[in-house]
Amino acid sequence: MITKTVLRTGLVAAASLLATAAAAQTASPPPASPEEAAARIAALEAQLAVLQQQVADLKAATAASLKDVRAVQAAQPVVSLASGKPTITSSDGAFSINFHALMQLDAAQYYQAKGLPAVDGNARDLNSGTNFRRARLGFDGKLYKNFDYGVLFEFGGNGTDGQGTLQELWVQYNYAPFKFKVGAFIPNLGLEDSAPVATQLFPERPAPAELARNLAGADKRIAFQVQTAGERWLLSGAVTGAKTGDGQTFDEQLGYVGRAVYLPIKTQDWLVHVGANASVVVTPAQTAVGGPYPITFTERPELRVDGTALINTGAIDALGAHHYGVEGAVQHGNLMVQGEYFDLAINRRNPADGVTNPKFKAWYLEGSWVLTGEARRYTSNFVFDAPSVAKPFDPKKGQWGAWELAARYSVSDLNYHENAALAADRVRGGDQKIASVGLNWFPNPATKFSLSYYDVSLDRLDPAGGAVPLSQDYQVINLRSQYAF
Repeated sequence: MITKTVLRTGLVAAASLLATAAAAQTASPPPASPEEAAARIAALEAQLAVLQQQVADLKAATAASLKDVRAVQAAQPVVSLASGKPTITSSDGAFSINFHALMQLDAAQYYQAKGLPAVDGNARDLNSGTNFRRARLGFDGKLYKNFDYGVLFEFGGNGTDGQGTLQELWVQYNYAPFKFKVGAFIPNLGLEDSAPVATQLFPERPAPAELARNLAGADKRIAFQVQTAGERWLLSGAVTGAKTGDGQTFDEQLGYVGRAVYLPIKTQDWLVHVGANASVVVTPAQTAVGGPYPITFTERPELRVDGTALINTGAIDALGAHHYGVEGAVQHGNLMVQGEYFDLAINRRNPADGVTNPKFKAWYLEGSWVLTGEARRYTSNFVFDAPSVAKPFDPKKGQWGAWELAARYSVSDLNYHENAALAADRVRGGDQKIASVGLNWFPNPATKFSLSYYDVSLDRLDPAGGAVPLSQDYQVINLRSQYAF
């Protein structure tokens, strides 16, 4: 609008000057002599020179105005709401900010046997109710083209709502094909570990993946990571420390994590994923002056409406610990299957005679079938994301969003020499098996509803050596409502 106004004003002024000169020439009487004619010609030439200078000045002023207008326009940021995500981007693309929010509300009903023995740790009365599992607000974006950043706060919790904690705070420098990341974030440590929490098959990650990631990775981990990737491969490694919000320690944990992935097959119809991951704790955290360096493997049964952990090795004084994992996945159109296997071990500190280093194992297998035909997206982080929603929910148009069936089976065995004659060598952490089925509905890319059924089986002896086992079987039905952008 400003540009059109400037051009219109310039044209009107030029036309006015030329009309004035023409009118003056037409109104004059014929010259009486050759001398008078020459004088008139000289006068007209002088007027023409003045007009030409005025037109030149007007063109220069118009050009300057246009330059100013374009400079103002170039300085204006670009605001968008693509897929419901508020984004502000500078006109040159060098800076951006994306605002995020995530709400996950669970409602669960537990079905347990009545009259279970009142043994400490057997969780004989899990809580049926509701819980805001995640309630997150944050933003991320770009700085000076080559830098990325992220800030995220968490107000949800495990069984109870949180008071608000720092979930992520990081900056990343991109120098293709490398990415250098530092701050508090989730280090890349596996197929399920690195998948977006808003788009996983079930409300929680498989318990085996949680056991592995919590050793030296997981949410809120302060770390420095280097990652590089090509079209068919990824390599990632990080040095990790404590988590944000951890209590005071007298020697902070020091660890390393790594992941390698390769895609032997990647076509329009097929994708085959193979990989390996590992983490090592070289210095466990010392929680008391002169005290032990405890490491514990523990996990909850893939739901957080009740945050009770049913498997737990107890704190083991350790020199260090590690996990080694393998991962694999196959996708064909709207069918996807993935799984991971983990070996976990603790190296004891100053063990007594006859006491050995405990070793554990855990694995899961899960898959999905998108009933409406869409395929789960495979991301640049070499994990699976939600399926694209081809027809967002709109009953008037006969569109019902994307629907997905999911199934999972997981085994987490934290027993080691549980029947050994030497009590100090026993680890009665428990053997947990969970079979799950679920139905996911994506009305649109921002919302999701999940209905899940869990069959949990726990085989565990009393860690204190008592005769009453902590074993039990129970079932759960959970409904999750989610909104994310």
